Order: sequence, then C-alpha cells, then structure tokens
Amino acid sequence: MSVKIRYLLLGLATLTWSHYQGSEFVAAADSTLPSSYAVQGAFPTSLYSHYYNNPTATSAQPQPVISDPVTHEIFPFSLTDANNIPQYDTVDPPNPLPPKASSQKLLQQAVAQIKSITANPMFSTCAQCQASLEVAKFLALAAPEQGSNLALTLCEYFNYSSSCEESYGPLVMGPILTQVVSFADVGGYDGQSICSSQFLELCPAPVTTTLNLTGWFAKPKPDPLPPPKQPSGQLLKVLHLSDLHIDPRYANGAEANCTGDNLCCRENAYNSLSPQTPLVPAPRYGSFSCDSPYSLLTSVLEAIPPLTGTESTGFNFTMFTGDLLAHDPDNQQSRALNEYAEVVLYDLFKRMLGPGPVYATLGNHGTCLPDQASPLSLGGALGQQFNWLYDHITALWEQEGWLPEASVEFSRAHYAAYMVKRADGLRVISLDTNLWITENYFNYINSSEPDVSGILRFLTDELQDAEDAGDRVWIIGHVVSGWDGTYSLPNPTNLFYQIVDRFSPHVIANIFWGHTHEDQLSIFYANNGTNMSVETAQMVSWIGPSVTPLSNLNSGFRVYEVDSATFEVIEAYTWISYVNDYPALDSQTQFGPTFEFEYSTRETYGGNITWGATDPLNATWWHLVTEQMEVDPTLMQAFNLYQGKSSILTTPCTGECINATICYIRSGSASIANQNCVPGYRSVQ
Repeated sequence: MSVKIRYLLLGLATLTWSHYQGSEFVAAADSTLPSSYAVQGAFPTSLYSHYYNNPTATSAQPQPVISDPVTHEIFPFSLTDANNIPQYDTVDPPNPLPPKASSQKLLQQAVAQIKSITANPMFSTCAQCQASLEVAKFLALAAPEQGSNLALTLCEYFNYSSSCEESYGPLVMGPILTQVVSFADVGGYDGQSICSSQFLELCPAPVTTTLNLTGWFAKPKPDPLPPPKQPSGQLLKVLHLSDLHIDPRYANGAEANCTGDNLCCRENAYNSLSPQTPLVPAPRYGSFSCDSPYSLLTSVLEAIPPLTGTESTGFNFTMFTGDLLAHDPDNQQSRALNEYAEVVLYDLFKRMLGPGPVYATLGNHGTCLPDQASPLSLGGALGQQFNWLYDHITALWEQEGWLPEASVEFSRAHYAAYMVKRADGLRVISLDTNLWITENYFNYINSSEPDVSGILRFLTDELQDAEDAGDRVWIIGHVVSGWDGTYSLPNPTNLFYQIVDRFSPHVIANIFWGHTHEDQLSIFYANNGTNMSVETAQMVSWIGPSVTPLSNLNSGFRVYEVDSATFEVIEAYTWISYVNDYPALDSQTQFGPTFEFEYSTRETYGGNITWGATDPLNATWWHLVTEQMEVDPTLMQAFNLYQGKSSILTTPCTGECINATICYIRSGSASIANQNCVPGYRSVQ
C-alpha cells in the first residue's frame, strides 16, 4: 500500500471515527486532537538524571542509571551492557532441590509407580517415555544433586537440543526438572501430560478430568438473576497495555533477521547466509524479529496521551496484562534483570501515563526462569521459591500507590494475585496465569487436579463476595484460558470456565488477557458451551495487542470506553505503529515512530448487526459478530488483518482457517478448543 493511499484511508477512518456519537474523547472533524503523533527522534534525556553512556547517540540504546527503590541499590552497567551480556546468574543461588528420600520412601514410590505403569493402557513411545520418567523420579528422590546431570546426559544423547548446558544445566532448568519428576505421578496422569506436552509430544493428551463441583460454590447461581445495573451514560477511559518485553540489551545495527532460536537484534545474532555482516541491521526503534528497545517503549508511552486526549486528565485506570522481559535464553536470565525490568517499566508508567492507577498482572516473561511458578502446596522453601518475585513486584505496586494495604499483603503471599475494590465500585481481580500455562513444568505436578495452586479458590471466593455486595468485577491475567487450546492446560481452564459461567453475566463484567501478542478475543457460553448461541453467550475475554513487534507484528495498544455504572465496554479503539517504517528513521533524529489510529471495534464489526448505539460490546454482540463472519468473508479478512495489527507480514486466513478462527473465538477454555476446533491456525505470525 502506498504512503498516499494509507494516509487517505487513515483520514477517512479518522473522520468516520470522529462522528461516533457515544465517544467522549473523539470530537467532530474540527477537533484539536491530532490524528497521529510523531515523537521526537532524539531520546528524551530528561527522563533520567544519570546515564552510563551518551543517551543522545544513535549508535546504541541509552543506558540510564537505575536505582531500585526497594533495595536502594543501583543496577550495575554490566547487567545491561549490550556488548558483554552475562551468561549465568551467579549472584543468586540456583533453584532449591527437593529433600532426599529414605530407603523406605524409595520402596513405596517404586511400588506405587510400577502399579501406575502397568495400569496405564499406553505403550510404544508413550510407555517408554513414562517408564523413563519413573527412573528419573527415583534418581531425583535418592540423589537430587544428580538430576541436572541426568537431564544434560539425556538431552545430549537424544540430541534434544543444541544448547543442552544453557537450557538444562544446574544454573538453569535442571533443578526445576528435578523437582517436578520428584513430586509428579509420572506413571499416571502427570506422566502422560508431560509426555504429551509440547516438550516431548510422545503420548496422546490425557482427557480433561471430570469436574466434581460439589461444595465448590458457596451458593447456587441466583435464579432469576438480580436486575442488571442501569447504564450511567458516563464513560470511563481505560488503557490496555500488554507484552512490552523490554530489551535493554538490544544492539542497534546487529542482525535483525537472525538464524536460529535466539533473540535477534543482539550482538551475538547472525544470519547463516552472512555470519560476519548483518543482512538486516537492527533499527534503533525495533524490528519484526526482536523485542522492544528502550526507544520504542518511551515512544509509545509518549504518544498515548496526546492520541487519546488524556494529556491533562490521565486515564481512569490502566491495565497491564503482563510480560515485562525480553525473550532471553534461560542462561541469560537473572533475578536482577527481572527486577530491573519491573523498576524501569512501572516507573515509566507512573511518570508518562498520568495519575490513574495501573492494575498489573504477572506474565510468563515476568519471572525468572520464564514461565515458572511453583504451587504453595509443595510446602516449605520449594513452595516459596518464587517469593522473591512476589515480594519485590508487590512492593513496587504499593510504592506507586496502585494497591491498598490489604491487597499488598495477599499479593506477597499468593503469587502476586490480588483484588482491588475501586472507589467507583468496580472490583479488579488479578490472577497469576503462570499457574495454568503449558510451559510451566510445575503445572505437571498433580495435573489431574484443576486447582493445585489455590488461585481459582481465591477467584471463586472473591466473586462470591462481590455477588453478595452487588459489585461488578473485571478479571485480568496474562495467559489466555482458551483460544486454540495450546497456551493453557485443560483442567484449570475448565474449572475457570465453570466459575465464569456461575458468576456471569451479573457479577463479571469483562475479562482481559495478553500473551499471544495478537488482537483476539474469546466468548464464554452457558453450560460449558454445549449450545453456542446468542441466548447462551455470557462473557467475553479481550486479548490485548502487544507493544513488542515480536514476531512479525506492528506495535499497538488499546483504549476502552466503559460505562461507569455497568462497567461494560461500550467501545474499544486500537492504535498501531508500522514497524516496517522504522529503518528509515535511523538516518535522522528529527522524528521517531508515528502511532496511528487503526480501528474502532464497534464500527468495524457491527455494521450489519442491529444494536443500540450505546449498547455494550458484550458476549451477545460478539456472538452475532461471529455469525456474520460465517457468511461474510470480508469480515474475517478484517479480523485477520487486525489480529496482526495490520502488519505487512500478516498471513491471510482463507478456507479452513475461517471456521477454525471462529471456533477459537467461541472457545473460552483449552478443553473446549481441543474438543471442537481444528488446530493449526492460532496465529498470523
């Protein structure tokens, strides 16, 4: 698309958008609000008082001197030195190991596991996998210090990875794997889950466990439901940011189109066709195969207020649905780098987005090592091995003034999860969804149980309290509960689906996720989705677009207009920045990235739907949208385009992909997606 045509379309879209009658922050065509905003090319040096390098140089990313307000220590330059990246975190101790078992314990486990293996109907590669896990289990119990050595030996023998030491050694994932096999029922459901996971793919996936909800809910769902709250007509402005993935080790000019599995735009990145000379030098504002450099993050945060009309007021509140850190390999992760990202990003939110609170949630790239979270039920030091994370991040949230004292105490002790009751009556519940992500090895301990961590017990109790008080609730988390079913485990998300059914639509008003980096959503239906129709659609979960371009995406963010009484979303607007334009910005400092209005949700998808101008964009509306998608291919084409944030690299969705995507939209849990949907079309990347 030519630049002239794109700006013409942008002007038409902006004019149409400006006449939407329900909008408070978009005026008529003569509004003083800009349709786009180009930030200054030079880095805003006033953000920080001291720098390790010259922040005005374009040859490298700025390296501000950052002080941790919790520990009162200054993060050293060596932590983010792009030219000398630390290879292992030798400052902090490695993950703890499980206790050594007595001979009697070994015997009991041997008997129990052999019984499980012989009762399991699976054979061939699946049986081999589970039997091997049995051997690993006994070694982990008898000699846990050898667990990492076993993992390394097997990795090398089976040629599982080209970087076994970096991934499975004693300073990275080795101790965690040792813990998991020592606690898991590897001869039964846990073993089948591990062997069927994306790590191994040697067994069929086990069936979703039948839920026993007897006693789970304190009260039955009201029948009839209480009368719905009446709209106030007053609109709140809420910002949704997700998946920032700051990369303070980003190297300007390094290979941006690299070969292999490691992150591009790093000094060690290369393309096998030209190992010594980058074929695609990394632009200083980011690239499609790289995470977010400092310059991109400060640019998007600078652009948001003028584009959304919040320069003087700020937002009523902001949601950040997780993922702080870049996609570093495990051996380049550390607690210090984790805490550095927390300090930098939450401080920038506070200073650049205005006075409204930020309600944040943990992402799988917000912990060290990535994806991992151990359940408290492991007990002792093993159950609390990630408390350093929960303590630090909660302290930052408290210091920024975003959490009250009661929420702080619970968050510290329970996976950084919390509930906040706002002065306007809305309750915000934040969940640590690392406790259901497929990549968390700890989730394969007692995996037949839907709530090993207790996080869904917490959610249910908070929703019951809200129902008793007549309050509305927003749920925020990082990892989606459904979509195509590959991101999360079926048993916990199955229970989550039943909880949503019990408390919708009268208590839960909306659900918000991130993680996929794409613009998506899921609909929840009554009776576990056995009948998906306008009458049974109950709740919608919004999946927010990412700021990071990784992979093959533009950078984006979203703003919701929300009724102040019902807390229903009345309109949603999305802005993007074209990453393919970034290389042209390197030769000058007058201009930085341009962020542009991408689309209005109501206008894009609601043209053929009979719906009131101020009626909410709820589950009923979204189900009607999916019905239109079934008969109007152009609507699916629009959804597919915006799913990738209008990236020039977005792949088209035709044929089988259309029905698969509609199925994903109608799947609020992994178990429903796995049961109903054709796999293989989850992403446009």
